[in-house]
Amino acid sequence: METSIMGLGMETSNGISLCSLSCCLLVNTSKEASKETNLCDMLHKEGGLQPTQRATIEEQVAKVLYILSHGVKHREISFFFRRSGETINRHFHQVLRSVIQLEEKFLKQPDGSQTSIEILNSSRFFPYFKDCIGAIDGTHIRAKVPIEDAPRYRGRKDYPTQNVLAACTFDLKFTYVLPGWEGTVSDSRILKNALSRRDKLKVPQGKYYLVDAGFMLRSTLLAPYRGVRYHLKEYSRNPPQNPKELFNLRHASLRNAIERAFGVLKKRFPIIASSNEPSYGVPTQKKIILACCILHNYLMGADPDDKILHEVDEEILNNPEPHEQLGAQRERNNEDAAQGEILRNSIATDMWRDYTSNPT
Repeated sequence: METSIMGLGMETSNGISLCSLSCCLLVNTSKEASKETNLCDMLHKEGGLQPTQRATIEEQVAKVLYILSHGVKHREISFFFRRSGETINRHFHQVLRSVIQLEEKFLKQPDGSQTSIEILNSSRFFPYFKDCIGAIDGTHIRAKVPIEDAPRYRGRKDYPTQNVLAACTFDLKFTYVLPGWEGTVSDSRILKNALSRRDKLKVPQGKYYLVDAGFMLRSTLLAPYRGVRYHLKEYSRNPPQNPKELFNLRHASLRNAIERAFGVLKKRFPIIASSNEPSYGVPTQKKIILACCILHNYLMGADPDDKILHEVDEEILNNPEPHEQLGAQRERNNEDAAQGEILRNSIATDMWRDYTSNPT
Protein backbone atom coordinates (compact mmCIF):
# COMPACT_ATOMS: atom_id res chain seq x y z
CA MET A 1 0.00 0.00 0.00
CA GLU A 2 1.34 3.44 -0.94
CA THR A 3 1.73 5.77 2.03
CA SER A 4 2.81 9.31 2.75
CA ILE A 5 3.47 11.24 5.93
CA MET A 6 0.54 13.56 6.59
CA GLY A 7 0.10 15.53 9.79
CA LEU A 8 0.32 13.26 12.81
CA GLY A 9 1.13 10.04 11.06
CA MET A 10 0.96 7.97 7.91
CA GLU A 11 -1.92 8.23 5.51
CA THR A 12 -2.87 5.92 2.67
CA SER A 13 -2.88 7.18 -0.90
CA ASN A 14 -6.70 7.32 -0.98
CA GLY A 15 -6.81 9.77 1.91
CA ILE A 16 -7.76 7.40 4.73
CA SER A 17 -5.45 7.71 7.72
CA LEU A 18 -4.06 4.59 9.32
CA CYS A 19 -5.84 5.63 12.52
CA SER A 20 -9.17 5.70 10.69
CA LEU A 21 -8.38 2.48 8.86
CA SER A 22 -7.47 0.69 12.08
CA CYS A 23 -10.62 2.08 13.67
CA CYS A 24 -12.87 0.76 10.92
CA LEU A 25 -11.15 -2.63 10.85
CA LEU A 26 -11.03 -3.10 14.61
CA VAL A 27 -14.42 -1.72 15.59
CA ASN A 28 -16.50 -2.41 12.48
CA THR A 29 -17.10 1.02 11.05
CA SER A 30 -16.84 1.87 7.36
CA LYS A 31 -13.91 3.56 5.64
CA GLU A 32 -16.10 6.38 4.35
CA ALA A 33 -17.38 7.18 7.82
CA SER A 34 -13.88 7.04 9.25
CA LYS A 35 -12.63 9.62 6.76
CA GLU A 36 -15.04 12.20 8.15
CA THR A 37 -13.61 12.50 11.64
CA ASN A 38 -10.16 11.25 12.55
CA LEU A 39 -10.24 9.75 16.02
CA CYS A 40 -6.49 10.09 16.43
CA ASP A 41 -6.64 13.81 15.66
CA MET A 42 -9.27 14.29 18.36
CA LEU A 43 -7.32 12.26 20.89
CA HIS A 44 -4.24 14.37 20.16
CA LYS A 45 -5.82 17.83 19.99
CA GLU A 46 -8.58 17.42 22.57
CA GLY A 47 -7.47 14.42 24.60
CA GLY A 48 -3.82 15.35 25.02
CA LEU A 49 -2.44 12.09 23.58
CA GLN A 50 1.16 12.51 22.40
CA PRO A 51 3.38 10.46 20.11
CA THR A 52 6.52 9.01 21.63
CA GLN A 53 9.95 8.54 20.12
CA ARG A 54 9.07 4.97 19.15
CA ALA A 55 5.26 4.94 18.87
CA THR A 56 2.99 7.18 16.83
CA ILE A 57 -0.44 8.15 18.09
CA GLU A 58 -1.89 5.86 15.42
CA GLU A 59 -0.01 2.86 16.79
CA GLN A 60 -1.02 3.60 20.37
CA VAL A 61 -4.68 3.94 19.43
CA ALA A 62 -4.63 0.82 17.26
CA LYS A 63 -3.28 -1.23 20.17
CA VAL A 64 -5.99 -0.07 22.54
CA LEU A 65 -8.81 -0.45 20.00
CA TYR A 66 -7.68 -4.02 19.41
CA ILE A 67 -7.63 -4.79 23.13
CA LEU A 68 -11.08 -3.26 23.68
CA SER A 69 -12.71 -4.76 20.60
CA HIS A 70 -11.26 -8.26 20.94
CA GLY A 71 -10.82 -8.62 24.69
CA VAL A 72 -7.25 -9.87 24.29
CA LYS A 73 -4.56 -9.72 26.95
CA HIS A 74 -1.65 -7.30 26.83
CA ARG A 75 0.86 -10.07 26.19
CA GLU A 76 -0.86 -10.92 22.89
CA ILE A 77 -0.63 -7.29 21.79
CA SER A 78 2.98 -7.22 22.97
CA PHE A 79 3.80 -10.07 20.59
CA PHE A 80 1.80 -8.63 17.68
CA PHE A 81 3.33 -5.13 17.89
CA ARG A 82 6.74 -6.33 19.13
CA ARG A 83 6.60 -4.05 22.14
CA SER A 84 7.36 -4.81 25.77
CA GLY A 85 4.54 -5.55 28.19
CA GLU A 86 5.43 -2.39 30.12
CA THR A 87 5.10 -0.30 26.94
CA ILE A 88 1.73 -1.83 26.05
CA ASN A 89 0.45 -1.20 29.57
CA ARG A 90 1.64 2.41 29.53
CA HIS A 91 0.07 3.11 26.14
CA PHE A 92 -3.16 1.43 27.22
CA HIS A 93 -3.61 3.76 30.17
CA GLN A 94 -2.49 6.82 28.22
CA VAL A 95 -5.07 6.21 25.50
CA LEU A 96 -7.81 5.47 28.05
CA ARG A 97 -7.11 8.80 29.75
CA SER A 98 -7.23 10.61 26.41
CA VAL A 99 -10.52 8.98 25.40
CA ILE A 100 -12.06 9.94 28.75
CA GLN A 101 -10.97 13.54 28.09
CA LEU A 102 -13.55 13.48 25.26
CA GLU A 103 -16.37 12.76 27.72
CA GLU A 104 -17.88 16.25 27.52
CA LYS A 105 -17.78 16.12 23.71
CA PHE A 106 -19.48 12.74 23.33
CA LEU A 107 -21.44 12.12 26.55
CA LYS A 108 -23.86 15.04 26.59
CA GLN A 109 -26.95 15.07 28.76
CA PRO A 110 -30.02 16.33 26.85
CA ASP A 111 -31.29 19.81 27.65
CA GLY A 112 -34.86 18.91 26.68
CA SER A 113 -35.17 21.72 24.13
CA GLN A 114 -36.11 19.35 21.29
CA THR A 115 -38.24 16.24 20.94
CA SER A 116 -36.22 13.35 19.52
CA ILE A 117 -36.67 12.53 15.85
CA GLU A 118 -37.47 8.91 16.73
CA ILE A 119 -40.52 10.12 18.68
CA LEU A 120 -41.53 12.90 16.29
CA ASN A 121 -41.56 10.56 13.29
CA SER A 122 -43.76 7.88 14.89
CA SER A 123 -47.51 8.15 15.39
CA ARG A 124 -47.17 5.43 18.06
CA PHE A 125 -45.02 7.72 20.20
CA PHE A 126 -45.97 11.28 19.25
CA PRO A 127 -47.44 13.33 20.83
CA TYR A 128 -47.75 11.00 23.83
CA PHE A 129 -44.02 10.81 24.66
CA LYS A 130 -43.08 14.28 23.36
CA ASP A 131 -41.46 15.20 26.70
CA CYS A 132 -39.43 11.99 26.98
CA ILE A 133 -35.67 12.56 26.65
CA GLY A 134 -34.34 9.01 26.84
CA ALA A 135 -34.25 5.68 28.67
CA ILE A 136 -32.37 4.45 31.74
CA ASP A 137 -31.32 0.98 32.84
CA GLY A 138 -28.51 -0.97 34.42
CA THR A 139 -26.30 -3.71 33.01
CA HIS A 140 -23.99 -6.16 34.74
CA ILE A 141 -20.34 -6.40 33.69
CA ARG A 142 -17.91 -8.99 35.06
CA ALA A 143 -15.63 -7.60 37.77
CA LYS A 144 -12.29 -8.66 39.23
CA VAL A 145 -12.30 -8.10 42.98
CA PRO A 146 -10.45 -9.46 46.04
CA ILE A 147 -11.93 -12.67 47.45
CA GLU A 148 -13.16 -10.90 50.57
CA ASP A 149 -15.16 -8.42 48.44
CA ALA A 150 -16.67 -11.00 46.09
CA PRO A 151 -19.96 -11.51 48.02
CA ARG A 152 -20.84 -7.81 47.61
CA TYR A 153 -20.31 -8.02 43.87
CA ARG A 154 -21.99 -11.39 43.26
CA GLY A 155 -25.61 -10.43 42.58
CA ARG A 156 -27.60 -11.47 39.53
CA LYS A 157 -24.75 -13.58 38.10
CA ASP A 158 -22.80 -16.51 39.51
CA TYR A 159 -19.67 -14.36 39.44
CA PRO A 160 -18.76 -10.86 40.68
CA THR A 161 -20.09 -8.01 38.56
CA GLN A 162 -20.32 -4.25 38.46
CA ASN A 163 -23.83 -2.90 38.07
CA VAL A 164 -23.46 -0.07 35.57
CA LEU A 165 -26.25 2.50 35.29
CA ALA A 166 -26.63 4.39 32.02
CA ALA A 167 -29.01 6.71 30.20
CA CYS A 168 -29.29 6.98 26.43
CA THR A 169 -31.21 8.86 23.78
CA PHE A 170 -33.30 7.08 21.16
CA ASP A 171 -30.51 7.17 18.58
CA LEU A 172 -28.70 4.77 20.97
CA LYS A 173 -26.10 7.25 22.19
CA PHE A 174 -25.23 7.23 25.87
CA THR A 175 -25.77 10.49 27.74
CA TYR A 176 -24.85 9.42 31.27
CA VAL A 177 -22.78 6.48 32.57
CA LEU A 178 -22.20 5.53 36.20
CA PRO A 179 -19.96 2.44 36.58
CA GLY A 180 -18.49 0.87 39.70
CA TRP A 181 -21.43 -0.19 41.85
CA GLU A 182 -21.41 -3.68 43.37
CA GLY A 183 -23.46 -6.33 41.58
CA THR A 184 -25.71 -6.85 44.62
CA VAL A 185 -26.94 -3.24 44.56
CA SER A 186 -30.34 -2.66 42.93
CA ASP A 187 -30.79 -0.47 39.87
CA SER A 188 -33.23 1.68 41.84
CA ARG A 189 -30.70 2.45 44.58
CA ILE A 190 -28.02 3.34 42.05
CA LEU A 191 -30.42 5.67 40.26
CA LYS A 192 -31.23 7.47 43.51
CA ASN A 193 -27.50 8.05 43.96
CA ALA A 194 -27.13 9.21 40.35
CA LEU A 195 -29.81 11.85 40.85
CA SER A 196 -28.16 13.32 43.96
CA ARG A 197 -24.39 13.03 43.47
CA ARG A 198 -22.15 15.91 42.40
CA ASP A 199 -21.79 14.61 38.82
CA LYS A 200 -25.49 13.84 38.78
CA LEU A 201 -27.96 12.69 36.19
CA LYS A 202 -29.94 15.77 35.20
CA VAL A 203 -33.60 15.81 34.17
CA PRO A 204 -34.76 19.14 32.70
CA GLN A 205 -37.95 20.70 34.05
CA GLY A 206 -41.05 19.05 32.58
CA LYS A 207 -39.10 16.18 30.99
CA TYR A 208 -38.71 12.53 31.94
CA TYR A 209 -36.86 9.29 31.25
CA LEU A 210 -38.41 5.87 30.63
CA VAL A 211 -37.44 3.20 33.17
CA ASP A 212 -38.50 -0.38 33.81
CA ALA A 213 -40.63 -1.65 36.69
CA GLY A 214 -37.60 -2.09 38.95
CA PHE A 215 -37.28 1.68 39.34
CA MET A 216 -39.37 4.14 41.31
CA LEU A 217 -42.21 5.90 39.49
CA ARG A 218 -41.72 9.67 39.41
CA SER A 219 -42.82 12.62 37.32
CA THR A 220 -39.28 12.47 35.89
CA LEU A 221 -39.04 8.65 35.72
CA LEU A 222 -41.88 6.98 33.86
CA ALA A 223 -42.19 3.28 34.69
CA PRO A 224 -44.65 0.79 33.10
CA TYR A 225 -47.76 -0.52 34.82
CA ARG A 226 -46.88 -3.40 37.11
CA GLY A 227 -48.69 -6.72 36.75
CA VAL A 228 -49.50 -5.95 33.10
CA ARG A 229 -47.93 -7.58 30.02
CA TYR A 230 -44.74 -5.75 29.12
CA HIS A 231 -42.19 -7.57 26.96
CA LEU A 232 -42.62 -7.07 23.21
CA LYS A 233 -42.78 -10.81 22.54
CA GLU A 234 -45.87 -11.06 24.75
CA TYR A 235 -47.75 -8.86 22.28
CA SER A 236 -46.60 -10.56 19.07
CA ARG A 237 -49.84 -12.55 18.67
CA ASN A 238 -52.13 -10.84 21.15
CA PRO A 239 -52.65 -7.10 20.62
CA PRO A 240 -53.28 -4.83 23.64
CA GLN A 241 -56.75 -5.11 25.16
CA ASN A 242 -56.89 -1.99 27.35
CA PRO A 243 -55.14 1.36 27.99
CA LYS A 244 -52.57 -0.10 30.39
CA GLU A 245 -51.52 -2.82 27.96
CA LEU A 246 -51.22 -0.35 25.09
CA PHE A 247 -49.14 1.98 27.25
CA ASN A 248 -46.85 -0.87 28.31
CA LEU A 249 -46.41 -2.07 24.72
CA ARG A 250 -45.37 1.34 23.45
CA HIS A 251 -43.33 2.07 26.56
CA ALA A 252 -41.42 -1.19 26.00
CA SER A 253 -40.92 -0.41 22.30
CA LEU A 254 -39.41 2.97 23.12
CA ARG A 255 -37.54 2.05 26.30
CA ASN A 256 -35.70 -0.81 24.63
CA ALA A 257 -33.36 1.82 23.18
CA ILE A 258 -31.23 1.40 26.30
CA GLU A 259 -31.15 -2.39 25.91
CA ARG A 260 -30.19 -1.96 22.26
CA ALA A 261 -27.48 0.53 23.21
CA PHE A 262 -26.04 -1.90 25.77
CA GLY A 263 -26.25 -4.70 23.21
CA VAL A 264 -24.38 -2.77 20.53
CA LEU A 265 -21.81 -1.57 23.10
CA LYS A 266 -21.02 -5.12 24.18
CA LYS A 267 -20.81 -6.43 20.61
CA ARG A 268 -18.44 -3.62 19.67
CA PHE A 269 -16.32 -4.10 22.77
CA PRO A 270 -16.21 -7.73 23.97
CA ILE A 271 -13.77 -6.71 26.71
CA ILE A 272 -16.83 -5.68 28.77
CA ALA A 273 -19.09 -8.50 27.56
CA SER A 274 -17.04 -11.56 28.48
CA SER A 275 -18.02 -13.81 31.36
CA ASN A 276 -14.32 -14.55 31.90
CA GLU A 277 -12.63 -12.76 34.78
CA PRO A 278 -11.14 -9.49 33.48
CA SER A 279 -7.44 -8.70 33.73
CA TYR A 280 -8.11 -5.36 35.41
CA GLY A 281 -9.34 -4.36 38.84
CA VAL A 282 -12.50 -2.29 39.34
CA PRO A 283 -10.82 1.17 39.17
CA THR A 284 -9.31 0.45 35.74
CA GLN A 285 -12.41 -1.36 34.54
CA LYS A 286 -14.52 1.70 35.40
CA LYS A 287 -12.30 3.69 33.06
CA ILE A 288 -12.59 0.99 30.39
CA ILE A 289 -16.40 1.05 30.58
CA LEU A 290 -16.53 4.83 30.33
CA ALA A 291 -14.04 4.86 27.44
CA CYS A 292 -16.03 2.20 25.57
CA CYS A 293 -19.23 4.25 25.95
CA ILE A 294 -17.47 7.33 24.58
CA LEU A 295 -16.09 5.35 21.63
CA HIS A 296 -19.53 3.81 21.10
CA ASN A 297 -21.04 7.29 20.74
CA TYR A 298 -18.27 8.28 18.33
CA LEU A 299 -18.98 5.22 16.22
CA MET A 300 -22.76 5.62 16.32
CA GLY A 301 -22.29 9.11 14.93
CA ALA A 302 -19.77 8.04 12.29
CA ASP A 303 -21.36 4.81 11.12
CA PRO A 304 -24.08 2.88 12.99
CA ASP A 305 -23.67 -0.74 11.94
CA ASP A 306 -26.95 -2.20 10.64
CA LYS A 307 -25.69 -5.77 10.95
CA ILE A 308 -24.88 -5.36 14.63
CA LEU A 309 -28.19 -3.56 15.24
CA HIS A 310 -30.10 -6.41 13.59
CA GLU A 311 -28.27 -9.02 15.69
CA VAL A 312 -29.01 -7.09 18.87
CA ASP A 313 -32.70 -6.63 17.98
CA GLU A 314 -33.08 -10.37 17.37
CA GLU A 315 -31.47 -11.20 20.70
CA ILE A 316 -33.65 -8.74 22.62
CA LEU A 317 -36.84 -10.06 21.00
CA ASN A 318 -36.02 -13.72 21.60
CA ASN A 319 -34.26 -13.38 24.97
CA PRO A 320 -35.73 -10.43 26.89
CA GLU A 321 -33.71 -9.37 29.91
CA PRO A 322 -35.29 -10.14 33.31
CA HIS A 323 -36.11 -6.95 35.20
CA GLU A 324 -36.24 -6.31 38.90
CA GLN A 325 -39.68 -6.02 40.43
CA LEU A 326 -38.59 -4.16 43.55
CA GLY A 327 -38.67 -0.64 44.85
CA ALA A 328 -41.64 0.92 43.10
CA GLN A 329 -44.27 -0.41 45.50
CA ARG A 330 -42.64 1.42 48.42
CA GLU A 331 -42.99 4.75 46.63
CA ARG A 332 -46.81 4.86 46.52
CA ASN A 333 -47.21 7.61 49.14
CA ASN A 334 -44.63 9.89 47.61
CA GLU A 335 -46.10 13.10 46.15
CA ASP A 336 -43.86 12.98 43.08
CA ALA A 337 -44.83 9.34 42.53
CA ALA A 338 -48.46 10.49 42.48
CA GLN A 339 -47.55 13.05 39.81
CA GLY A 340 -45.90 10.25 37.84
CA GLU A 341 -49.08 8.19 38.14
CA ILE A 342 -51.16 11.10 36.83
CA LEU A 343 -48.79 11.56 33.88
CA ARG A 344 -48.80 7.86 33.05
CA ASN A 345 -52.59 7.57 33.23
CA SER A 346 -53.02 10.65 31.06
CA ILE A 347 -50.73 9.25 28.37
CA ALA A 348 -52.42 5.83 28.52
CA THR A 349 -55.89 7.38 28.21
CA ASP A 350 -54.92 9.52 25.21
CA MET A 351 -53.21 6.59 23.51
CA TRP A 352 -56.18 4.28 23.98
CA ARG A 353 -58.66 6.87 22.73
CA ASP A 354 -56.69 7.38 19.52
CA TYR A 355 -55.93 3.68 19.13
CA THR A 356 -59.56 2.58 19.37
CA SER A 357 -60.56 5.33 16.94
CA ASN A 358 -57.91 4.29 14.43
CA PRO A 359 -56.06 1.05 15.40
CA THR A 360 -52.51 0.82 13.98
